[in-house]
Amino acid sequence: MGSQVTDSVLAPVLERVDAARDASLARLVALLSIPSISTDSEYDTETKRAARWLADDLGSIGFDASVRETTGHPMVVAHHPGPKDAGANVPHVLYYGHYDVQPPDPLELWNSPPFEPQVVPGEHGERIVARGAVDDKGQLMTFIEAFRAWKHVHGELPIKVTVLLEGEEESGSPSLEPFLMEHRDELSADVCIVCDTGMWDIETPAITYMLRGMVYLEATLHGPSHDLHSGMYGGAVMNPLNALTRILGELHDAEGRVRVKGFYDDVKELTAAERGAWERLGLDESAFLGGAGMKQPFGEKGYSTLERTWARPTCDINGIIGGYTGRGAKTVIGDHARVKLSCRLVAHQDPGRIYTALVEFFESRTPPDGTWSFTNHGAAPAIRVPTDSPQLAAAKAGLGDVYGREAVLIGSGGSIPVVGSIQQILGFDSLLVGFGLDDDRVHSPNEKFERRCFDNGVKSHAAIMARLAGGATSPRPDPGA
Repeated sequence: MGSQVTDSVLAPVLERVDAARDASLARLVALLSIPSISTDSEYDTETKRAARWLADDLGSIGFDASVRETTGHPMVVAHHPGPKDAGANVPHVLYYGHYDVQPPDPLELWNSPPFEPQVVPGEHGERIVARGAVDDKGQLMTFIEAFRAWKHVHGELPIKVTVLLEGEEESGSPSLEPFLMEHRDELSADVCIVCDTGMWDIETPAITYMLRGMVYLEATLHGPSHDLHSGMYGGAVMNPLNALTRILGELHDAEGRVRVKGFYDDVKELTAAERGAWERLGLDESAFLGGAGMKQPFGEKGYSTLERTWARPTCDINGIIGGYTGRGAKTVIGDHARVKLSCRLVAHQDPGRIYTALVEFFESRTPPDGTWSFTNHGAAPAIRVPTDSPQLAAAKAGLGDVYGREAVLIGSGGSIPVVGSIQQILGFDSLLVGFGLDDDRVHSPNEKFERRCFDNGVKSHAAIMARLAGGATSPRPDPGA
C-alpha cells in the first residue's frame, strides 16, 4: 500500500467534488424525500422505491447494481471492478450503509415536514434537515458521490468496490445475516467501510474502533387473573407493578454498578495508553451534558464520562408498562407489569450469558403468586477493531489529507450489529468512518446533517480510496461522465 498521494491523482477529484457539490446535494435531497420507514408496513412500497433509486443511481456511474429481494426489505448490491489494468494489485473494499430510516414521530416537534428536506442556516453554515439526513442516507451518499467524482475524472475507480445497502437496519436487520451467509462469496472483500458513525467535532475526523454490544430483554411479571379494584384488594394481594419496581430498584448499587450476577466477569479495563489518549481528547463535559438538558455527570463511580459511554457496560430501563396509563384516574391493580430493559456490553462480554443472568436476576426475586415471561428482543456482541491494520492507517491518512489534522481513534456507546456479522460471517474487519456530530439529533425530530460534514465526507472517501490504492491511478478523463 503506497504512502504518497500525488496531486495529479487526487487533486482533480477533490476539485470535481467542489464543482459538483450542488448536484450532489440535489441527489441527496431526492433520496431523503423518500419515506423509507422500515418499521412501518404502510411504507413498504416507499422503502422498495428507495432501494430502486439507489440501484439506479449506482448503475448510472458504471456499477453492476441490483435490488435483491429478501424475506423483508430488499438489499442493494453493486460491484465495480476497479482499475482497467487487470494486473493492478489493489484492495477490494465492501462499503456498507442503510437506506431505511426511523419513524419521524412526534411530527408536531418538527420545524418542517420530515420528508421535505430543507437546507437551512446553522452554527456551521448550511445544514440539511430531514429524517435520515445523517442516519444514514447522507452518510452513504458521501461514498457514492466520491465514486462519482473519481469516475468523472479518471474514468474508473482506483480500487475494487462492492456496495451493500440494507433496508432493515432500523428494524433489527432480520434479513441481514441470512443474506450474508447466502452471498458470502459474492460479498468477499479485504475490508468493509461502514459510514454510520461520527466525528470527534466538526474540525476533527475520527475512526471508531470500539462499539458497545447490546442485549434487549422484555420481562413481564404476571399476578392476578384480571385487573382488581385497588380499594377492595389493595394491601391484600401482590401488586405486579409494586413488586416489579421494587425488583428494578435492586438493579444497581449505590456506586452505579449493575448487581446482576457475573455481569463484570469478562470486562477488561482500559490500558493506560487508551485512557491517556481519551483524556487528551479534552471532552467538554458541560457541553456534552448540556446538549441533553442535564448538568451533573452520573453513573458508575470511578470512571470518566467517556469511559462510561465507550468502555463500561450498562443496564438501563427503557420502559415500564402496566395498570392504567390513560387520562384521568382509574384505581386498579393491574394483572401484570412489564419492563423493557437494555444492556450495553463491552468487548469480551457474552450476550448469551448476560441474557441468562438477567433472567436469573428476575426469577430469583419472584414474589408470592408471581410468574414471569421473557422476550429476547435481540443481542449483539461488542466490537473492537484492530488499530494496527494497513487499511486503518490508509483511512487515517486519507482523512488527514482532507482535514489537515490527524484523525483520532474513538469509541462509541452505540451498537452497529452489522460489524459483528461481517466479522463472523464474511471473515474480515470493518473501518468505521463517519461524519456525524453529537448534535445531529439522530432518531429525533429535526434530524440534520451539516453540509460541511457532507462535503468533507465525500472528499474524505475519495482520499481514502487514493490512499488504499497507493495513488497509482493516473488521470484519464471519462467523456461519458
